[in-house]
Amino acid sequence: MERYMNKTDTHSDAETGPVPTVQDLVKHFHDGEKAEGRFRIGVEHEKIGVALRPDGVFPLPYEDADPKAPQIRALLAALVERGWKPLSEGDNIIALRKDGSSITLEPGGQFELSGPPLETAVAAARQVDEHMAELLPIADAMNIAFIAVGFRPLGTWDDVPWMPKGRYRVMREYLPKHGTLGVEMMKRTATVQANLDYRSEEDALQKMRISLGVSALVTALFAASPLKDGRPAGMKSVRAACWLDTDNERCGLLPFVFEGESLFRSYAEWALDVPMFFVYRHHTYHPVEGLTFRRFLREGHEGARATLADWELHLSTLFPETRLKQYVEVRSADSGPMAMIRALPCLWRGLLYVTESRDAAWALTRDWTFAERQFLSAQGEGEAWTYPSAA
Repeated sequence: MERYMNKTDTHSDAETGPVPTVQDLVKHFHDGEKAEGRFRIGVEHEKIGVALRPDGVFPLPYEDADPKAPQIRALLAALVERGWKPLSEGDNIIALRKDGSSITLEPGGQFELSGPPLETAVAAARQVDEHMAELLPIADAMNIAFIAVGFRPLGTWDDVPWMPKGRYRVMREYLPKHGTLGVEMMKRTATVQANLDYRSEEDALQKMRISLGVSALVTALFAASPLKDGRPAGMKSVRAACWLDTDNERCGLLPFVFEGESLFRSYAEWALDVPMFFVYRHHTYHPVEGLTFRRFLREGHEGARATLADWELHLSTLFPETRLKQYVEVRSADSGPMAMIRALPCLWRGLLYVTESRDAAWALTRDWTFAERQFLSAQGEGEAWTYPSAA
């Protein structure tokens, strides 16, 4: 039941032993194959919290000198009192677990629910409702509100405090060297995404092709972030636009998905050459800028040898529009109103689990060139899905 959980806060100190070959990394994807009767769907839902104070609305800090002020630490502690199990870094609670679900913190304090894999999209939507029904009364009593947008609309990224998580200290140093909007992505964006199973490499390839092929359309359908710094941004999804200039080595569309019939080896080869953010050892994230997983696998790093736990962690730091783990993770939608969040798993389940829908979607998109796919992606992520001019 925990196979869809966000593991970035819960991994171990790489105790699985060294990885001998690239084939072991490819096998990791094969190990995710499931019989169609065991297919499930999971939802990951980020939301942006704000502190409601007498002098205005402010970004929500992790903690405040005033113990009665709105703060994330107190909100997490209140959920612990209701049966959630805390996970900590040092003295700070950074994640919670209960009944196959997890709550984690994104870099700017975005509150993320990662639900368990469920049999139906309706059950996934209901699980999100149940989470909100538990969370909102607690938050309201603490003068905390959550806004239904894909990008924090007020203030600047400088106003948003960083969460006390070691991986984010490394990422915030790395990403500005590889794109101009990486910090904006980390601090101010929020998304809702769905996780779906595959029965074979061929099935996973079909799901990756279709979801990447329609990703820009899903961005347009779910666009809910038209404001930036308190003003209209001239686009409908600032969140999506941020991903265009975060890190092109690990973001965007994947050309090899539309070429050939091998997915698992091709995805592994791509991931092997994406630079790593860090190596996690002894409860510490050690920055390793410039080190690819391929080189880490071959040479190690300061005495550490690559393991499957390292591979899983590295896969979680890749951000294409559709991501492959031991399931397919579709990532193209803004977080937004609850009706849209409930609709997302229904859309993806119908599109990727129903043969007729999948075939029809592929028939409509299979003849596009990769240049055309990139063009549509850029249009969907901020350049042409814009508001009409005054003229």
